Amino acid sequence: MTSRAAAVSAYPTLRLLIGGEWIAAGERGTVPVVDPSDEAVLGRLPVAREDDLDRAIQAAADAFPGWRDTPALARGRILRGAAERLRGRRAAVAALIALELGKPLAQAEAEVEVACEMFEWAAEEGRRLYGRDIPARSRSLRMVAFAEPVGPVGAVAGWNAPAVTPARKISGALGAGCTLVLKASEATPATALAIAEILIEAGLPPGILNLVFGDPPAIGRRLATDPRLRLLSFTGGTAVGKELMALCAGTMKRMVMELGGHAPVLVMADTDVEAVAASAVTAKFRNAGQVCIAPTRFLVETSAYDRFAGAFQAATETIVVGDPFDAGTQMGPLQNARRRTAIRALVEDARAHGTVTEGAAPAGPGFWQAPAVLTGLAPAARARHEEPFGPVALIEPVADLEAAITEANRLSFGLAAYAFTGSLHTAERLSRAVQSGTLAINHWAASFPETPFGGLKDSGFGAEGGTEGLLAFTQQRFVSVAA
Repeated sequence: MTSRAAAVSAYPTLRLLIGGEWIAAGERGTVPVVDPSDEAVLGRLPVAREDDLDRAIQAAADAFPGWRDTPALARGRILRGAAERLRGRRAAVAALIALELGKPLAQAEAEVEVACEMFEWAAEEGRRLYGRDIPARSRSLRMVAFAEPVGPVGAVAGWNAPAVTPARKISGALGAGCTLVLKASEATPATALAIAEILIEAGLPPGILNLVFGDPPAIGRRLATDPRLRLLSFTGGTAVGKELMALCAGTMKRMVMELGGHAPVLVMADTDVEAVAASAVTAKFRNAGQVCIAPTRFLVETSAYDRFAGAFQAATETIVVGDPFDAGTQMGPLQNARRRTAIRALVEDARAHGTVTEGAAPAGPGFWQAPAVLTGLAPAARARHEEPFGPVALIEPVADLEAAITEANRLSFGLAAYAFTGSLHTAERLSRAVQSGTLAINHWAASFPETPFGGLKDSGFGAEGGTEGLLAFTQQRFVSVAA
């Protein structure tokens, strides 16, 4: 039996998790979960009813006092136990990611490892949510400020990082002492369910984590408006994020929003241009470009443009697109038909406004799309303004550093940015001038479990990850006591 056949055979029965109870479809409606490599139905996912959502929220509310009062050391033991178990099942969970998302198996295994590190980080950092003594104005007064868990949390995760995004939200909320109702993606549910199962095995009490699926707009509205939930953590598109923020205002709900991006890459002529181009292709087409922080707009100093564009295009044409279970595959399919339609429309628009260089992709069933490089685009080209969220790279010449900075900051997005230079002076100028929540200079790693991750402008609100990510799930209080 091939690794793909074994993964399909082992694909689990899909369920909801509410108040510690696994709930099968029963008389509920279901939606199909589709393998993007061949469009075969992997399983059917139960759709949460209104009463299911109500029970999930109530379960989180009921479980909150006990979890809040559980010592951080004990919470951390459960999170560390989950990390150990998840790492032990890395191959099996990676196979689920490859099946549901189409991500090449090696990339999927790397994602699972990052998810493990997120649980480990939250387990340790939860013990360091310190308060502080404030110097009092008299000897008879004691003044203390401290952080406490904000309360039950609602969360929405997208499909493009089915292990990392749920792990980031779950570990941050649980590590801070909050309970959670998570709507993971209906397109990639088995990965989130596997993480939930592992947490329960690690000793997580009932009701602390509740996992639901169904109609995304309806569930999003419910999580944003229900007063029992005190924070909404959302990962998704900017337009939807803004709608949810407006709904959260009705209950004065706190928010953490990780929204869209269109990441610029500023390539200066004083760097090793060919080496940057080679590494850029790997970074750009990871997960078929379906990454919110994927490098997309390559702004190359004019004197280095021809060398960079030539090397990038040549490397793109050699990318092996194929079955994510094949060892030689570098890029799998897009996750769904909607994404393929959107990418093809952007590429066709680019043909009318510039030059398109494409690699190769399989024919037949599956949501296949060849990697594409766009050059010489006119200002009206859609790809210059819209986030592609797929295997599309734009390469543009810029006159100098200041022109690169101006173009990098032109759009309303500000999630991630990258830059390559051999000058410390230039690096310092970039660190102050580029408007993005994350800036990686001379490398491609824009996020780590121990660092804050969030966007500026239309790319988000608040932060996930790092100390800041745990603090996002808390509220500050001040207490003064007079003797």
